[in-house]
Amino acid sequence: MTRGRMVGGLLGVAGALFAGSVQAQDYPTRPIRLIAPFAAGGPVDIIARIFAPAFSAALKQPVIIENRAGAGGATGVDAVAKAEPDGYTLVLSGPGALVIIQHMSKLPYDPVNDLAPITVVSRVNGTIVAAANSNYKTLADVVADAKANPTKVNFASAGSGTSTHLAGELLNMEAGTKMQHIPYKGAAPAMTDMMSGQVQLLLPDLPIALGQVRGGTMRALAVSSPKRSPFLPDVPTTAEAGYPGVQSDGWYGLLAPAKTPPAVLAKIHAAAMEALKSPEVAKQFEAQGGLLDPMTQDQFKTMIAGESAKWEKVVKATGAKLE
Repeated sequence: MTRGRMVGGLLGVAGALFAGSVQAQDYPTRPIRLIAPFAAGGPVDIIARIFAPAFSAALKQPVIIENRAGAGGATGVDAVAKAEPDGYTLVLSGPGALVIIQHMSKLPYDPVNDLAPITVVSRVNGTIVAAANSNYKTLADVVADAKANPTKVNFASAGSGTSTHLAGELLNMEAGTKMQHIPYKGAAPAMTDMMSGQVQLLLPDLPIALGQVRGGTMRALAVSSPKRSPFLPDVPTTAEAGYPGVQSDGWYGLLAPAKTPPAVLAKIHAAAMEALKSPEVAKQFEAQGGLLDPMTQDQFKTMIAGESAKWEKVVKATGAKLE
């Protein structure tokens, strides 16, 4: 390389760094697009609409929610992975498109290398429920019945490859049972058939079942979380029931395109932290059965890696497929 080329290359790098620094200082100067990768009215959309006003106030710019449903959340996440890395296109995603689907199907993006984790916005407890009129009073009752009657005990899910499916397979692995999986097209019909006795068990995120549990039509046998849920404080954890490996909390995290300048990511993270300090945001999350769980960018990255490894193990062990 000639001296002139070397100087030119160094000047180019310096210019890019300077431009990135200026961009970070000015950010944000226009509205931010927050993609919710599911249809309006679903859990991700609800969390996004609770979070957006406080996030907008912290950024001092409008935050516009755009619903991009499809492929279990992968369509919306892919749009962000391929967006201009300038901090103006973000995504709020659950675990499916970030840590589960990649182990069942080829994705058009790399969840690790194409996205920059910012923070978890909200977490929801996982739970294990049965019909209130079933013979199951505890998780131990389920395991005992499943071992005494192999293949006769079944669990419903919101569909093959969903978190409700994999949570059941995880319980099978940890408890040494062979409960049969019965997939449905959504959580609502799965709950209907469980309450009518067509299936014995369901492992949904708590907000889906909380109303029925409180109303007395469902019985919560355990929460699949490290700690007891503040919404069902009398219900034991799976660890207390003897299965500490059965952890299937749901979560919703904020991410940006991977090459977004670090200084811009820092500003987004700071604004998110400010938004999550809002008592009104906390109150609205709690009304939906959600919990605040802010974390650093590195903590969120580490969590994603751990979740991916856990669900990859379940997928490989059970042959779970996305349908």
